[in-house]
Amino acid sequence: MKSKLGLDFEKVKRAKELARKIAVGVNEFVIPRSTVSIERTICRFLGIDGVNEEGIPLPNIVVDHIKEEGALENGSAFYIGNAIIETNLTPQEIAEKIAEKKLNIVKLKLNSPDKIRETLEPFVNTMINRILKNKQKRAEMLKEIGEGSQPYLYVIVATGNIYEDVVQAKAAARQGADIIAVIRSTAQSLLDYVPYGPTTEGFGGTYATQENFKIMRKALDEVSYEVGRYIRQVNYASGLCMPEIAAMGAMERLDVMLNDALYGILFRDINMQRTMIDQFFSRVINGFAGIIINTGEDNYLTTADAYKEAHTVLASQLINEQLALMAGIPEEQMGLGHAFEMDPDIENGFLYELAQAQMAREIFPKAPLKYMPPTKYMTGNIFKGLVQDAMFNVISIWTNQGIQLLGMLTEAIHTPFMSDRYLAIETAKYIFNNMRNIGDEIIFKPGGVIQKRAQQVLNEAIELLEKMAEEGLFKALEHGVFANIKRELHGGKGLDGVFLKGKYYFNPFLEKMLGEGVEL
Repeated sequence: MKSKLGLDFEKVKRAKELARKIAVGVNEFVIPRSTVSIERTICRFLGIDGVNEEGIPLPNIVVDHIKEEGALENGSAFYIGNAIIETNLTPQEIAEKIAEKKLNIVKLKLNSPDKIRETLEPFVNTMINRILKNKQKRAEMLKEIGEGSQPYLYVIVATGNIYEDVVQAKAAARQGADIIAVIRSTAQSLLDYVPYGPTTEGFGGTYATQENFKIMRKALDEVSYEVGRYIRQVNYASGLCMPEIAAMGAMERLDVMLNDALYGILFRDINMQRTMIDQFFSRVINGFAGIIINTGEDNYLTTADAYKEAHTVLASQLINEQLALMAGIPEEQMGLGHAFEMDPDIENGFLYELAQAQMAREIFPKAPLKYMPPTKYMTGNIFKGLVQDAMFNVISIWTNQGIQLLGMLTEAIHTPFMSDRYLAIETAKYIFNNMRNIGDEIIFKPGGVIQKRAQQVLNEAIELLEKMAEEGLFKALEHGVFANIKRELHGGKGLDGVFLKGKYYFNPFLEKMLGEGVEL
């Protein structure tokens, strides 16, 4: 397509080649390794669920048992499959026996790897079919009742009580929202286990649990038929349980997952090795389940200057795109992130924001880009805040963004009320309707402020990617390339959960979901 910004698509091609080289380097590190959270995900996919008398999740108990026996290098699938042969129990029954300290699955007589794989096949296929049925159900509902037009209107509920979240989510859907995110309880990403069951309290949000996912899915399906359009459900596959939450989302038919490769490293100080290994499997799951991923580039601009560091956002988007492709995620499921975060006092800031948003649309033409509202410079003056959000909405419809997280006029004051959410939805609908085709009608001045800005950001992103391609992503993170935050290869939380795969290791779900011809 012809660039409205005068972008040189040979440069775009070069940028994507560099990002690909960086992503290949990451994958070469990732593929020989696994983590405790990946092994717990395999347990969940094999049907292991619930907690023991002390409230410890059974997937944690099984994986900790194998790890304590010094055998985790061969993986949970190997030992669970072998235990099925030797005990004639189901994976759930095996987990319960381990929890009762009545079974040591590492000490059992070992069968051949081929026999173990064959034994697991029915359990693997049961879960694969469940996920495929969820994907089919989503497609059927979209065909039957339709959906809102892009940009999808995305709002957040975050009461801590899943049942109150349901009330607020249904109200938001009736007001016009297309996507409901149940924001997680503060710092849940640092828990190395997934809480169990429905929850009615949480600080700053609601715990991500499989039961909570199920409760909200049922509610959103009900309101989807009521309002006559499919309402998408969002949660957060990040942190120390990234693949487990992706798995629960696939099992309960979530539609969108925050699934960024770098967010946990930068903003939660989770070890970079752990995060990159976990994110690969979590993205494979999301890709297979038809779940749109959202990436977190918008967060960089909360700690770095949006004007000076815009090229780091583009560089990260390019890397995230390549990592997603390697995990089997099509471009249509890549909600690459960016944000309206210029200092309001910068002259022509709107033009720079417009250049950035249009550039993302041209470089990632198939992606349902996720555009984030002003937060860093949001003000307690609700009238000015409403204007800032309105300008953000204008750029979104102008540049054909895919997913629009709506700004709230009281965001800098308190957790928004339902009435605040209504005003945000009403304002966005008004602007989107009145400016629906503005992007088709307006071209940019050749050599003007907008074109020059986009070309400058692309050039700077290429320079950055060239350096990163030489040293690799891990070194770049140590140097503080993104968000001006430095992290260490062996620092942060969760490194003790990383291990090299052993002789008998296999992950049957990774193999099934990625398909033939992929070396693991």
